Amino acid sequence: MVLDCLLALGAEVLALFDPKYDGELFGVKQRGVYDPSFAPQARAIIAIGNNAVRKKVALSTRHSFTSVIHTSAIVSPRAKVGNGSMILHGSVIQAQAVVGDHVIVNTASSIDHDCQIGNFAHIAPRAVLCGKVNVGEGVLVGAGAVILPGISIGEWATVGAGAVVTKDVPAGATVVGNPATRINT
Repeated sequence: MVLDCLLALGAEVLALFDPKYDGELFGVKQRGVYDPSFAPQARAIIAIGNNAVRKKVALSTRHSFTSVIHTSAIVSPRAKVGNGSMILHGSVIQAQAVVGDHVIVNTASSIDHDCQIGNFAHIAPRAVLCGKVNVGEGVLVGAGAVILPGISIGEWATVGAGAVVTKDVPAGATVVGNPATRINT
């Protein structure tokens, strides 16, 4: 999806690095293990869904980073998108929202006004964050989840798919259901 976004924007993609793959993807060579000496002037983006792994890779990557916003996304000119972040197909980010570094805003997600999204978070497909929601570092907001206005989600918490969050979620917690309740993990 990220490569698709970059190509849709007309970006020149020099290579993909992933030790699990070789060959080509959409005409771009997959080069296996990351090589920090490859095209040192090039900028990178880390297309890894797992937030903790994405953070680990970001901290060990020597290239500078770029962000990507798909042509079908709507991002207010009064919103901010951090370095290394991905705003994917059909997503909406409203005025005064701040998206941190290395965040994934996945397909058709909606981030309303004045939301704060911490670094390395992942907002899954069709998730809806109402106004003034605060999402901590490393949070996973599951597909189709809805977070009501003014709610805070603590660092490295997980909001399950389809959950409706009506009250703050502590750091490291997992919540599921409607209304969302904490489960033991």
